[in-house]
Amino acid sequence: MNMNAASKSIATGIEFRQVSKRYGEGNAPLVVKGIDFVVPKGTLTTLLGPSGCGKTTTLRMIAGLETVSDGKIFIDGQDVTNLGPAERNVSMVFQSYALFPHMSVIDNARYGLKVSGVSIAEATERAHIALENVGLKDFDNRLPSELSGGQQQRVAVARALVLEPSVLLFDEPLSNLDARLRRSMRDEIRSLQQRLGLTVAYVTHDQSEALAVSDQIIVMDAGTIAQAGTPEDLYERPVSEFVAGFMGEAMLFDGVVDAQGQVTLGPLSFKARQQVKAGAITAAIRPEAWTIVPTEAANLTGVLHKKAYLGSTLELTFDTVLGSLFVVTSDLSQDWKIGTSMGLSLSGRGVSVVARN
Repeated sequence: MNMNAASKSIATGIEFRQVSKRYGEGNAPLVVKGIDFVVPKGTLTTLLGPSGCGKTTTLRMIAGLETVSDGKIFIDGQDVTNLGPAERNVSMVFQSYALFPHMSVIDNARYGLKVSGVSIAEATERAHIALENVGLKDFDNRLPSELSGGQQQRVAVARALVLEPSVLLFDEPLSNLDARLRRSMRDEIRSLQQRLGLTVAYVTHDQSEALAVSDQIIVMDAGTIAQAGTPEDLYERPVSEFVAGFMGEAMLFDGVVDAQGQVTLGPLSFKARQQVKAGAITAAIRPEAWTIVPTEAANLTGVLHKKAYLGSTLELTFDTVLGSLFVVTSDLSQDWKIGTSMGLSLSGRGVSVVARN
């Protein structure tokens, strides 16, 4: 192997080359359809998409819990396509935590080492380090039933970390937690990943979670990769209607763009931030892109139809010539009355334009 190839393989944590998966024989439909992607070593990639898009199947193929129908999988440059789960240096944190209820925290954390034949003294020492890393020092003798959901999740992460895996996999790890815990746990997982330089593949259907934790997001749609890139790429520069609509709570509107990149959307006109060929387009407009202005200063007006107070923001729904518009504003000083007519303009950010499918 030449030095360039060697350095490339060392820098690659996970690589998929034309990987497909079907359940059943012969002409059974493909659940994952010839996908290619790379997770660089020491980074976190999120597989994001709606239910049934193939993201969990992809994660399970990395773990060796599902066999590959076609293609190859590499971990740290090694072809692991035909290796079983125990032969891959991979640990997985499941949605359900999968802790042993009759075992203490320390027994759960060191379980994988014990069954691998590591001495009890070394297993205990490594488990203590892993538990301290996830903020559970001095929790050794607690049972899972005596822990909160967030603490149980931390034990599951410690149990995975203690094996010092090349790759750590998370399958919807926060879906059983309440909103506040989800936020703090996602921040802790990201902080831990960066501090320890872990290679992580992370599955979620939650766009805000993906944006918060990822170096790379891979959006999947019906077994294919719709788009892969940085969080900013996917949010600001989607390449299709599907990605534009999936990233954030964007609403989709039909319009046209001319050769100079000027978009016409009903009474609105603005410059496209993306390069799009002249013709029919779809504009994805996120709720935070709208600014409420005096009606006389606006090309688009709307009648306030619904409002919801969320503490730091208001969610407003307007009836307009473009249809129903969903707007989020942090201006809580106004007394927004249902039935009032208001002007709406676009701020520039939060607007994506893609060629119409």
